[in-house]
Amino acid sequence: MEFIIITLIKLAVIAFVLLTALAYIQWVERKVIAHVQVRMGPSRVGPHGLLQPLADVVKLITKEGVMPPHANKFFYLAAPILAVFMALISISVIPFGTEFTVLGHRVMMQLTDLNVGVLFILAVSSMGVYGIALAGWASNNKYSLLGGLRSSAQMISYELPMSLALAAPLLIAGTLSLRGIVDSQAGYNLGFIPKWAIFTGPFPQIFSFIIFMIAAFAETNRIPFDLPEAENELVAGFHVEYSSMSFAAFFMAEYSNMVTVCSVATLLFLGGWHPLWPESMGSNFAAPLILAGAGAICLYHGLNPARPFDRFTLPAFAVIFFGLAGLMAFPPLVPVLTPLFWFLAKLSFLLFVFIWIRATLPRFRYDQLMSFAWKFLFPAALLNLLVTGFLVALVS
Repeated sequence: MEFIIITLIKLAVIAFVLLTALAYIQWVERKVIAHVQVRMGPSRVGPHGLLQPLADVVKLITKEGVMPPHANKFFYLAAPILAVFMALISISVIPFGTEFTVLGHRVMMQLTDLNVGVLFILAVSSMGVYGIALAGWASNNKYSLLGGLRSSAQMISYELPMSLALAAPLLIAGTLSLRGIVDSQAGYNLGFIPKWAIFTGPFPQIFSFIIFMIAAFAETNRIPFDLPEAENELVAGFHVEYSSMSFAAFFMAEYSNMVTVCSVATLLFLGGWHPLWPESMGSNFAAPLILAGAGAICLYHGLNPARPFDRFTLPAFAVIFFGLAGLMAFPPLVPVLTPLFWFLAKLSFLLFVFIWIRATLPRFRYDQLMSFAWKFLFPAALLNLLVTGFLVALVS
């Protein structure tokens, strides 16, 4: 009974945090792209546009949902549900930090721990293509159908190099458990070089990491691989006939898939929740100092406002950051919150890379997309796996 209660509490917390984060990742993306392109971005709804995601949700909920007259109604409605379900279920096996004890009960910062967590994520993510393919077919629209077909071919093609890129660090770790993979990357070489997969031997997995990230862009249909949408060629691609919350569901699935692939990259290649430098060099003080620094910056700009309302909003953010810094420095919470901070810091950096790429690179042609997958990325991933396997067998 206690296990069920703890699991339900974790489920509620993860669901609330994840759904809120998915809404605000879009806000961050719009703000970052606006800064890259030297414009304002969301700034009207709430201070600094922070209520823009809420306004978008209200708009989409109240908007009329229009179904094409000759669509297959069952699959038309099932497609966005399937896409969201397959995108969200992967989060259940991702560990966010270490274990801790509450009132004598051991609690893992993870909904469930599977010995084959990596295989589970690969299996679930491979099913996500059905949501997009069904959406394109069930809409009874030729542009939608072409978008669905493009997505099927693209995601199937890039799953192969992605799987091969994931297999290489698994050979080094010797386990399929995500928690076990992170534990295998604990420690430091020469006292300061982290034993992350991209740094450690017998063959540093920097190439696997790059291949995985390239394939991840294609798997999540992000620029420069967003060919299933390709609005300049296909109007809007597979979701051109969708509106209201069914339209929003596909974007929720896209951002959820971004979080999943970035989390997997963090766990397999970047040491998970292990810090960049050892505790003896002050890694436990990084989180309080960074948060306190952010609070100081907000306070400075609040005292020297560029806009009238900044004198009220920025000091409020400063108080929030200072409070979080004090929480991170509270000794009983340090062993719990510090690993979570490092995991979220790495995850946030990779999400920023996704947004940064979208703001800077153009879209490929479809023939370039498929040629790159089969003629370069797949052979490179296969060669990297063969070299890694040979060196692992040689040193074992």
